[in-house]
Amino acid sequence: MGIGSGKGKTILFGEHFVVYGLPALAAGISSETVAKVTRKQTAGWVLKDKRPAVPGYKKEKSGEQNVSIQNILKYCNIDTKELGFQIELGGDLVCASGIGASAASSVAIARALNDEYSLGFDDEQINQAAYEGEKGYHGTPSGIDNTASTYGGLVWFTRDLDGGPPKFETLKLRKPVHLVIASTGITASTKEVVGDVRKKRDENSAWFEKLSSEYKQLVHDGRDALLHDDLQRVGDLMNRNHELLQEMTVSCTELDDLVEIARRNGALGAKMTGTGRGGNMIALAPDKLTMKKIAQALERAKAAGVWTTTFGL
Repeated sequence: MGIGSGKGKTILFGEHFVVYGLPALAAGISSETVAKVTRKQTAGWVLKDKRPAVPGYKKEKSGEQNVSIQNILKYCNIDTKELGFQIELGGDLVCASGIGASAASSVAIARALNDEYSLGFDDEQINQAAYEGEKGYHGTPSGIDNTASTYGGLVWFTRDLDGGPPKFETLKLRKPVHLVIASTGITASTKEVVGDVRKKRDENSAWFEKLSSEYKQLVHDGRDALLHDDLQRVGDLMNRNHELLQEMTVSCTELDDLVEIARRNGALGAKMTGTGRGGNMIALAPDKLTMKKIAQALERAKAAGVWTTTFGL
């Protein structure tokens, strides 16, 4: 039996700005998906998906997941026409939009296949196999999710506006950082929200340039603060990043309410993460005890889902 794992992810800084070539900073979180591959004496492959998930997520993604697995098999050059295998997925990463569930499963499956079939892949090849898997879900993924899932720590990501491959830099912190993730339960169209931002940018380029200029300094400051364990500074920058996203009209009342509740209950900083107008928010906690307090407050506020985790290692 082959075993492999892949981390979930969250965007710390960079939503929407990354579309225009500015850096984003993502984190591979400690919550992960684990895959087990067991060979069988019949052709083809079967999947037993035992991952925890928000209602409807796995059913909605099942078709994309099948394409993803086929893509990974093709990259790994594994033929199941005569002898196949069973994949069992588990782990503590809750399958939900915005936390890299598809990338985590792709990395976990690639690692489990590498283990079972003795492929000899290093992390770079695992990351590439997972990127092929991500294509099954997203068509043309950026690559940031599978990179965060493969390497953990922090991923500094910059998109190439000329159409070339994106640039990645992986970073590690000296100690884990506590994080709370909460869901509004609202699903927004990434394409629609990104299109709305582009329209506002085209209508008022000076306004967008002002926001972008501030964000560019903010994300570099955030990177430096994380690498120097200055969590109070990171929290302040998260708060300001949320305000910039509010100005871009990609937040919403439900996100803003959860952000405010987290701050009132001890978060050093809190912001929306991902597409916005629904989806998730994240809250930075100074310690494990405060992390639990924030999570309980968000649960009392009837967030659709609340998860605690760490990132940075």
